[in-house]
Amino acid sequence: LLRQLANGYRLLCQYKCQDAVTAFKALPHCQYNTGWVLNQVGRAHFEMVQYTEALRAFEQAHLIEPHRLCGMELHSTILWHLKREVPLCYLAKRAIDFDRASAYSCCVVGNCFSLQKEHDVALKFFQRAIQLQPDLAYAYTLSGHEYSANDDFEKAMACYRSAIRIDERHYNAWYGLGNIYYRQEKYDFAEHHLRKALLINPCSSPLYCYLGMALHSNLKTTQALEMLSNAIAIDRKNPLARFQKAQVLIALEQYDAALVELRTLVEVAPKEGSVYFVLGKVYKKLGQPSQAMVNLTRALDLSPKDAQQIKAAILNLEREDNADEQEEY
Repeated sequence: LLRQLANGYRLLCQYKCQDAVTAFKALPHCQYNTGWVLNQVGRAHFEMVQYTEALRAFEQAHLIEPHRLCGMELHSTILWHLKREVPLCYLAKRAIDFDRASAYSCCVVGNCFSLQKEHDVALKFFQRAIQLQPDLAYAYTLSGHEYSANDDFEKAMACYRSAIRIDERHYNAWYGLGNIYYRQEKYDFAEHHLRKALLINPCSSPLYCYLGMALHSNLKTTQALEMLSNAIAIDRKNPLARFQKAQVLIALEQYDAALVELRTLVEVAPKEGSVYFVLGKVYKKLGQPSQAMVNLTRALDLSPKDAQQIKAAILNLEREDNADEQEEY
């Protein structure tokens, strides 16, 4: 039994998450349905960006051991990603009611305020978590995310570096540093830190995606295409990876291949205006103005905030159509 538990935990620490889930599910039923095992299963699904399955595991763990606070920080992060404000508020209240002097409780409350865009209040709770448990690397990373959301990059980077000092394999902090360098257009530094994150967790679709974006911005187009393809191979439902891959293919003037990616993306994200806008541009390049107009109009309906840019593209398309008609005449 101990060997089975250790094997599952070893696989999880190596970020072989699907293998870890399989190993834990091979445990006897009475051992699988324990708070610790379900927390590990939830973490494995979380690392694979399978938030629904992760949430199910954490909720089951919470039912079995309602006072287990360790793991609630990830549980709350999943609710943050899923934008589940009411369940997150309920979880925060439960955590604080049970132990307001727990670093994990403070992380849950911090995530709750972060989802409500109250970054300064969230930071107070994450900093409180650090005071209560100075060796909790994830609290530093959450603080870094909040500073980054406030565009306070210097403090964000200090938090990420503190997290790495505590745990060199805390890839989230390496990603955080890479993301800041990307936003600062320091693409070589961004690439370096994102590759460090991938060395730790080589099965992460988001990490491959962000590395691909950094490489594309650094004009390393072929490498970018490879990284984005890896991201999609790991998670075929990763919308950002498909969108960025389409952008790279457009840069390479491979419009038919870009069209395939964008059509697939429409099925995954049917209400994303930016996808239809790029589709319109691709159809225009392929000499299909009617399809271009259909997609640009759809983009205008879905993204009124980008109306000026989309209307300019529609006007440009109409002018070209009129010019073509005059030439034919």
